[in-house]
Amino acid sequence: MPFYTASQPLAAPRWRTLQADEGDCRLSLALEGRPLISVRLAAGEPLVVHLEQLCPERPEQALWAACYWLLSRDPACQRLAWRLPQAVPQAVASGLLLPGAQPGEYLCERTLFWQLPQPWLGQLPAGVYPQQMQLSNGKRHPRRAPKPRGEVYRRFDVRLGAWVSLRTLEVDQDLERFNRWQNNPRVLQFWQEGGTLAQHREYLEKLDADPHTLTLIGCFDDQPFAYFEAYWAKEDRIAPFYPADDYDRGIHMLVGEEAHRGPHKVASWLSALVHYLFLDDPRTQRVVAEPRADNGKMIGYMHDQCFHCEKEFDFPHKRAALMILGRERFFDRCKLA
Repeated sequence: MPFYTASQPLAAPRWRTLQADEGDCRLSLALEGRPLISVRLAAGEPLVVHLEQLCPERPEQALWAACYWLLSRDPACQRLAWRLPQAVPQAVASGLLLPGAQPGEYLCERTLFWQLPQPWLGQLPAGVYPQQMQLSNGKRHPRRAPKPRGEVYRRFDVRLGAWVSLRTLEVDQDLERFNRWQNNPRVLQFWQEGGTLAQHREYLEKLDADPHTLTLIGCFDDQPFAYFEAYWAKEDRIAPFYPADDYDRGIHMLVGEEAHRGPHKVASWLSALVHYLFLDDPRTQRVVAEPRADNGKMIGYMHDQCFHCEKEFDFPHKRAALMILGRERFFDRCKLA
């Protein structure tokens, strides 16, 4: 299974291979042929994990890798009960492990595990951007952090057997692709943004200069297939239609490549997109969307990912469904693998 790690905390991340030897209630993991961790497993609820060997140079990473492997192979598993001969303070401080009732007992909760920002995010988090309220077009909202550039999220989807990643859109690199996608009759039916290269350059450059919207390209195995807009709801046109919180994020979604349509692909990229937005700022408590109310297929896909339809309402240009997914609901019912 592919695995993400950095050789040093501040080093550029590199992709490596995590290998497993599993059988007879035992699991051993190696990173590029180097032993990382060995555990003994005892079936039950929760699954009990007895530590036998641990790489002394990177103990927290070794524990993380074992948690990742065990939670990814079984999406129904909600927690792991670790038995450790001695504490690993970094794992407790990060939230990877929770102290149990007895000495040497620790829990790994799926709900907490998938909220850890690394290794999914493309950049090491620099901390929460400080809050300062400001007015934009009559709307009071927090000042937004500078927008990232490059790859912002990457995860290996075990069920697809493929990497799903998100990178920021670069106008010169992606303009022709965006133009082709927007002029696709299927996309045009719902987006209504068909036009020339010049019109689409103007559209994308305007969004690039807008601090409340982040334009993203979705990729499977580094091949672009989709365009997403992630926006801060408080200063967006959606804000008057529901009580938007300061850090709610909204999404617009477009799958441009026909080969990457279908419910199994939507489950992968939609969960990745929402996961990224919740990790990007821990203050984000809701992700919202406003697809056309007659786009039953997309609304159905969103229901499958635990969104609920709050109501229907009228924009000037469409009848929309207000779809909402809360942070607690997303991680409590986490389908990531």
